Amino acid sequence: MRIISGNRRGRTIKLPKFFKDRPTTDFAKESLFNILANTYYFEDVSFIDFFAGTGGISYEFASRGCTNITAVDKNKKYSFFINKQFKTMYANQNFYNVLNEDALKFIKNRPLNYDIIFADPPYDLTEMTLIPDMIFGNENLKEDALFILEHSANNDFTKHQFFKKKKKYGNVNFSFFQK
Repeated sequence: MRIISGNRRGRTIKLPKFFKDRPTTDFAKESLFNILANTYYFEDVSFIDFFAGTGGISYEFASRGCTNITAVDKNKKYSFFINKQFKTMYANQNFYNVLNEDALKFIKNRPLNYDIIFADPPYDLTEMTLIPDMIFGNENLKEDALFILEHSANNDFTKHQFFKKKKKYGNVNFSFFQK
């Protein structure tokens, strides 16, 4: 896995053998960030990464200058790995928060005061289709928050009331939602 752009551009992150999850492909990440760069100044963005896994999306935000990042994953090994990578890349900097928590419980019970919310759950997650309603049902959702959900082609969110667009990059699908 590598960081595509920004101040850590080209940095390769070797994933330990215990990682079973699939990281978002470089092609999909690059395309996603090309879309976001046309709308956001990353330095001004608050970002949360649910089901953070390898941390790849969070590292991309950090490399582009985002200074308010939260990464959430319930796998203790994954959370430890993400935190270690941030400490290695950004020693003595304090702009990231890595939480070893269940993403769905976080969404239900904690404020979502972020500009961009990203979720990359396992494609076979039973609650996959409920996540957009959970996000927009959160009483403390930031008014103009953008929610991006990575999912397989088996899911169709086009009928959701806050659905804006879908982008497909190989086997990776991103659905964008906003009030």
